[in-house]
Amino acid sequence: MADTFRALMIEDQDGKPKTAFRDLTIGELPDHDVLVEIAYSTLNYKDGLAITGKGRIARRLPMVAGIDIAGTVVESRSGQWKPGDRVIVNGWGLSETEWGGYSRFQRLKPEWLTRLPEGFSLKDAMAIGTAGYTAGLCVNALEDWGLMQDEGAEILVTGAAGGVGSTAISLLAAKGCRVTAATGRPETHEYLSSLGASAFVDRAELAEKGGPLQKERWAGAVDAVGSTTLANVLAQTRYGGAVAACGLAGGFDLPATVMPHILRSVALLGIDSVMAPQDKRDRAWATLAAHLDKQHLTSIARLEPMSNLPQLAADIVAGKIRGRVVIDVAQ
Repeated sequence: MADTFRALMIEDQDGKPKTAFRDLTIGELPDHDVLVEIAYSTLNYKDGLAITGKGRIARRLPMVAGIDIAGTVVESRSGQWKPGDRVIVNGWGLSETEWGGYSRFQRLKPEWLTRLPEGFSLKDAMAIGTAGYTAGLCVNALEDWGLMQDEGAEILVTGAAGGVGSTAISLLAAKGCRVTAATGRPETHEYLSSLGASAFVDRAELAEKGGPLQKERWAGAVDAVGSTTLANVLAQTRYGGAVAACGLAGGFDLPATVMPHILRSVALLGIDSVMAPQDKRDRAWATLAAHLDKQHLTSIARLEPMSNLPQLAADIVAGKIRGRVVIDVAQ
């Protein structure tokens, strides 16, 4: 085990968060029960906000950034885990209140760990990451609502070219849904079609203020945008439909009315990936293992060294990242 290793730290500088690479030792890590050697992490929108300082994500400084981890247990004081176990960690306050995944090693609480599903490599798991795991939670929620019972149900996916959207399209198409992708980038249409999207809508149409009740279009939706987009999606959802909302890239407000919910019995299903209980996590990863086309991971994700994180963070906040970015923490 190396004497020192590199980590991406968020520290306080004159009252403002500043991000820089630092050398750490094992002794500087939090005193949790499981030591994991991290192979890969990921880049999510929340990571971009944390690294660039455009969002106050880290609530305790200094903080090792990175909300995702895939690695191997090195040491364990817990009977749940033993050296050699391959594990995933998504959420649980990493990069907010707990040190995260942009580090070669990390000490973690045993209850945060999820066992790597059979058939996935550590790299595969981070090609999926929190974004893909969240998509799994969304698809399961829509399925529980009954939307998968009708063959060919039309489901809208907003933020379609992002990590959540890309994985949601692949999963929904595999389950027999007709998927409409909302995106503002026509150059991504071929990519989204390869994942299973059969139609497209310009995200600008959904970003403009609309009426409280609009023409019924979608049996359901996965929304990663929020704000006016989510209000319009709710107003366009068919009677008895449901929208799984998991993101706020467009804003955390919801300028909507209760009319779709009362007059059309439309459900708004809130999806939390950070503190989701273990049974929901296990089911989401089981859904991914059973229905995500592994060939899609090649087109959804690309590998980048940790050294590129500052620029990558700026790019994802600016909406320039397509799909998923896997971070090799050893580089």
